[in-house]
Amino acid sequence: MPEGHTVHRTANQFNEQFAGKALTIDSPQGRFSAGAEMVNGLILNRAFAVGKQLFLEFQGGLFIRIHLGIYGKWRWYQGKAVAKVLQDEPVGQVRARFYTDTAMADLRGPTVCEVIVAEEADRVRDQLGPDPLNDDPSGLELARFIARVQRSKQPIGALLMDQAVISGVGNVYRAELLFRAGIDPYLEGNRLTEEQLRSIWKDAVALMQVGVATGFMITRDDLFESDPSKSERNFVYKREGQPCRICGHEVSIALMQARKLYWCGNCQR
Repeated sequence: MPEGHTVHRTANQFNEQFAGKALTIDSPQGRFSAGAEMVNGLILNRAFAVGKQLFLEFQGGLFIRIHLGIYGKWRWYQGKAVAKVLQDEPVGQVRARFYTDTAMADLRGPTVCEVIVAEEADRVRDQLGPDPLNDDPSGLELARFIARVQRSKQPIGALLMDQAVISGVGNVYRAELLFRAGIDPYLEGNRLTEEQLRSIWKDAVALMQVGVATGFMITRDDLFESDPSKSERNFVYKREGQPCRICGHEVSIALMQARKLYWCGNCQR
């Protein structure tokens, strides 16, 4: 499942290609035909992301909410390729197609693709946890994160995957944030200090911004300015049985709430 930085990149691309323009929207697959009719031809005011959810805001107070889930994917076309794609039969099950004369975005396999009104969009956003990529100078989002963690007895490794606690963090960032903070993933949320949680939040903001800029989840500071191979980008994620890059201790793996958890039992204790 894409983590939050990927969805923010998609929102940025929608804004660059389509904001302020009237969009042609249809559903070659047919499953989104009714929704497409409601927004077809409307001007896209803006696109924005909250965690793993993408919101497309149109004139008239209508929104499209999209959650890719495990199988959802985007494919983009530019320039002359748009006309060519429109002439051909759609490849795969295209749930929704967004296009102008110069750009096109095809959406396949999302968990959610629906038209909602502003009140419904606000309700969804209220249910989501704070998003590090929507950090605010007032510190309100950070305060929400700290409060939601400290009132829970769940392990921090589980809380970081709870989209009602913090939005956009997935399995990679969960493992890497806790390693970089030196925190045991099994430590209960209400036992973490405010200082520890501030550190996790600040690090999440920085790492996810790198993800938006590069398109990769790079969590090793010395590699931020390079293009490392996938196996070199992280400290512990998918490195079970290998020596920790810092101390040499064997990286551990376990299941936490049916998701693979990676950590160093020496550095994180």
